Amino acid sequence: MSAAVKLLVVDDEPAIRRLLATGLPTQGYGVESAATGAEALALMAAGAPDLVILDLGLPDIPGRDLLRRWREEGQTCPIIILSSRTDEPGIVEALEAGADDYVTKPFGMNELVARIRVALRHRLQQQGEKPLFVVGDLSVDLVRRIVKVKDKEVKLSPKEYAILRVLVQHAGKVLTHHYLLSQVWGEMHDLQYLRVYVRQLRQKLEDNPEKPRYIRTETGVGYRLAEPE
Repeated sequence: MSAAVKLLVVDDEPAIRRLLATGLPTQGYGVESAATGAEALALMAAGAPDLVILDLGLPDIPGRDLLRRWREEGQTCPIIILSSRTDEPGIVEALEAGADDYVTKPFGMNELVARIRVALRHRLQQQGEKPLFVVGDLSVDLVRRIVKVKDKEVKLSPKEYAILRVLVQHAGKVLTHHYLLSQVWGEMHDLQYLRVYVRQLRQKLEDNPEKPRYIRTETGVGYRLAEPE
């Protein structure tokens, strides 16, 4: 990873800023830091970074307001939210407003770096989807609509396949319940439908549906499909 990849860290906690300013450069990233929303706006105006790590609880401008403003202004750089574990509604709201992912405090550096790499990779990928997706024993042929587990074909219903296809298109990223519902059912917003179909998918795809390896639950937020290593 080239040091030319510039990250903007926006967090009012000095300890977090120090941690990221020290740890992220060891992974090849350049880091700029802001303690307030006003500082973040100034740095963004001076030149958009490749990725933003944004705390929701800033002292002057709420992180969600910054996020909305940047997206409305056409900023397309990935934005990863930092949030407390108890702020599930805030996480969902931020994801719906255009955040690419989230990490809850306290977090490990390895977890954050993994999220950064996924977000950057998604933005660098050309439009369109790879014809074959493989992670572990699961393979999904998006052209022939064939799903296999351990080289054995698995028959999915149209809705099950539709959910899996959306997850594959965004593998490694958390997708909110609302996003999945809107992509598969359009205007329907009954979360129970989604839960039923995800449960059925896990029964067909997972060795242990109670401890899923592929379709992972992001509690109170949505689901994330494991990304190929």
